[in-house]
Amino acid sequence: MAQSPHPKECKLNFRVRYVECDPMGFLHHSRFLPFLEMGRTELLRMTGVSYRELEERGVLFVVTKITINYKRPAKYDDELELHTRIIKQTHVRIDHAYEIFNVATRELLCSAESTIACIGRDGQVQPIPDFLGGKWAAEKL
Repeated sequence: MAQSPHPKECKLNFRVRYVECDPMGFLHHSRFLPFLEMGRTELLRMTGVSYRELEERGVLFVVTKITINYKRPAKYDDELELHTRIIKQTHVRIDHAYEIFNVATRELLCSAESTIACIGRDGQVQPIPDFLGGKWAAEKL
């Protein structure tokens, strides 16, 4: 993926693994949460910064809210496409929206939203650093 100073969306493709399925062969509902995290971290990576680098700088993000609306099931070996985008950013939080599609059928499998807050190692809320679009994003979104 190309790097952008302040990307607002990304797409990520992956396959449903056997270990992610329930005994009926369907993708288990709990497995969607790691997919959403993959979308957020890849969107961050598009800025040229990894989450590991953020942690080394003492910048952490914690999930404060997630909602998921399940529409259709996925099965083992289905190829999925995750769309992740920033829908709002303040000086301390980022709201993301997600959609997961079945690549073969183009059906929407689920939609979701999350809110993450920026904190320091002390657990206290802190402003999103400027190098992540802190002031820029809060003014431009």
